[in-house]
Amino acid sequence: MRPPHRLYCRPFKLGMPPANESVVKSYQNTLPSNSLVVVVVLLVLSGCATLPKDFERSENFAIQDTADTKIARDLAPLAAKYPEQSGVYLLNKGMDAFAARMALIETAEKSLDVQYYIWHHDLTGKVILQRLLVAANRGVRVRLLLDDLDTAGKDQILHTLDFHPSFEIRVFNPFANRNARTLDFIGDLSRVNHRMHNKSLTADYLATIVGGRNIGDEYFDATPDVGFTDWDVIGVGQIAKEVSGAFDEYWNSEWVYPLSAFKPAQPITEESLTAFEKSAEEFIEEARNSAYNEALKETSIARLSHVGELPFVWGRSVLVYDHPGKADTEEIKSDTHLGPKLRKAFESSQQELIVVSPYFVPGDAIVEFFVNLVERGVRVIILTNSLAANDVPLVHAGYMRYRDDLLRGGVELHEFKPTVIAGNREKKNNKYIGSSRASLHAKAFAIDQRYMFVGSFNLDPRSIALNTEMGVVFEAPEYAAALSKGFDELGEVKTYRLALQKKSPDSEAEQLVWHSRKDGEKIVYTKEPETSWWNRFVAGFMSLFVPESQL
Repeated sequence: MRPPHRLYCRPFKLGMPPANESVVKSYQNTLPSNSLVVVVVLLVLSGCATLPKDFERSENFAIQDTADTKIARDLAPLAAKYPEQSGVYLLNKGMDAFAARMALIETAEKSLDVQYYIWHHDLTGKVILQRLLVAANRGVRVRLLLDDLDTAGKDQILHTLDFHPSFEIRVFNPFANRNARTLDFIGDLSRVNHRMHNKSLTADYLATIVGGRNIGDEYFDATPDVGFTDWDVIGVGQIAKEVSGAFDEYWNSEWVYPLSAFKPAQPITEESLTAFEKSAEEFIEEARNSAYNEALKETSIARLSHVGELPFVWGRSVLVYDHPGKADTEEIKSDTHLGPKLRKAFESSQQELIVVSPYFVPGDAIVEFFVNLVERGVRVIILTNSLAANDVPLVHAGYMRYRDDLLRGGVELHEFKPTVIAGNREKKNNKYIGSSRASLHAKAFAIDQRYMFVGSFNLDPRSIALNTEMGVVFEAPEYAAALSKGFDELGEVKTYRLALQKKSPDSEAEQLVWHSRKDGEKIVYTKEPETSWWNRFVAGFMSLFVPESQL
């Protein structure tokens, strides 16, 4: 394993930063451009960037003595009825997902363990951060673990929160160049290219939220632009304890550094913390009067008196996740990587396997795997983003190479439409209308209409080999069967169903077509739907040389 305080000094390499979820946009235009000499000097220096070593790396673990908390009392009847089991409830609506997070934060009395890849400084991001601070003020221990990729420009705010005695922040695989992080991609790509993609929020060791959503307006239906269609599960019982254990493993890992190991741009004092609290409270007052908050009051979760009233599905469940030291392991194996565990689950399919992956770049081996499942009688259905819906066109360029082979092998292939169904956007009295366009962001698998996986794992090389991921496999026939039924009944309404057909009756040549239905009318597209010729040209051109290992 790599020593935690090593001086990383390597020849700089040209390469691509992570493509997923468009985070790299925040690193554009960070290199100096006024002098070629300055650029060259900075590149050389960046190859020898030093991570801090003069700091205390203390271990701490989940607070397990929570039997006297409100959440424990609310869940007591269910815990007695379903001992040693887990209850899960699917959060497939953005506002419900936000309301659920708020409910756990507001109810927690002893601990909040929070782990995320992206945390935007927008309406929902600011609100959740402020409520975590309020929880810390009432004595709740808050541990916030962030991937360091998305902390750029937020260091001062995070250092201010970290100054609070009950609020500790740590970062995964940090950048040595705090103010010019692109330099780390150039000088130390083999290290910083590995990111923590996990997402979880756990309250009092008893209730947890795990899934595909980061923290930001587009994940919670709070933006008028593109909104992500995503899934989380809120879990109680044994699964919450498993998530807490995984959090501890990351939190105390050598790959994780306390934020306090890095100096803030300006010193943090009691006065600066007080000023931040005042400013945050003023923002909350404005947020309370927003149209979004009015719409939140109408959600089903907001109307509940406590988490125990949710209609949980009870059964067996298991948390699956990558080891935090995955980046130090060359070989992909089940004791360190999530991928082999999911492959084993896929292999157990007898009748049906559904794969929902917004970023889907299977490669030849996975295509062959799916085709082999079809050959032994398993119905394989795959849903990913269409070109029009994909927020990372580079990923679509990597995926489009495999469509013909999947279809010829009998795999059912669907692509998500970028259009929000009107009924999903209407709110009471038309006071609030959500996003006008949609992009698939959910990562889920369903096996034999009985078992499901919901988590952060995309079926692409980055999730398999580079990023750390996590998710929950649970027994829930209600959810798995409903997902299968949805493809049969609404497959051409919410998605495009892909097929191969002859270009003409007299030709053996085939072309890709997209089947759709709108207002009861069947439509067949012979080009990528709802895209311009330029979009199609760029995607096709990139597909010729895009480096799949980075997608």
